[in-house]
Amino acid sequence: MASILKRAWRRVEKRVRLTAHAARADSFLVSYPKSGRTWFRYILSHYLAAIAGVPQPVDLHNMFSIVPNFDLDPVRGIPGYRFRSAKSVVPTVLVSHLDYRASLFLKRPVIMMVRDPRDVVVSAYFHATRHKHRFAGSLSDFIADHDQGMPAMIDYLNGWAGGLSNRAHIVLSYEDLSADAERQTQAVLEFLSCPIDRNAVRAAVEAGRFESMQARERAEGIPAHDYDRNDVESLRMRRGKAGGFRDYLDDAQVAQVERLCAANLTTAAKRLIGRTGLQL
Repeated sequence: MASILKRAWRRVEKRVRLTAHAARADSFLVSYPKSGRTWFRYILSHYLAAIAGVPQPVDLHNMFSIVPNFDLDPVRGIPGYRFRSAKSVVPTVLVSHLDYRASLFLKRPVIMMVRDPRDVVVSAYFHATRHKHRFAGSLSDFIADHDQGMPAMIDYLNGWAGGLSNRAHIVLSYEDLSADAERQTQAVLEFLSCPIDRNAVRAAVEAGRFESMQARERAEGIPAHDYDRNDVESLRMRRGKAGGFRDYLDDAQVAQVERLCAANLTTAAKRLIGRTGLQL
């Protein structure tokens, strides 16, 4: 009984601490997993490090000290955040894959990153089978899987589409970022009321080029992730291609994803996904 109460108290304590950090955040960067968040975090970290005068080069490890996860992990989360001074010019952007909860995210502004669900489900499949080794079925099985496939993605998108309605937010699509990363990055910086240095934006985008990031991942890995970095399908920076789902999904699987989205996404979530180019 004592151990149950202790665990319950720890959960409450954690929730209180996270809510306190949420209240002080300038914005959240949220997305469903495999929507390109690592890529944009890397670009944003480069830019913020540049305007703050961080002396060491940004890599896939120390970027978490500049744009941390919305959790209490000592390295990748809020405890490792380097810009704690109220005088810092750097906005505090906390990153999360958590489902929408008003009591946790409060009324803070949100950068919502979205990606074509057909691309997301393919990337999530390889992440689950080759990176995390937590799914053993076929791609069709994965699409239908309640916990990791389309049902989970749809629930996430429906929740956040509703959660965005009464808060300041900007929607950033993977597809728009792929087409014009400088313009989209600048739009996010304007949303954050962050000083804009166009040369620094250009340098950050250049640092985030897919080939460069993939090479870094092969050399450095991702903190707290143990996987075969020689297997391209297991990498976080796997392909970096908008519309790459066509190389993996057959017509029936594409129709399956689109049918699930059309039938189960809310009107607001369909508008959100429409930003990726997929009209339902």
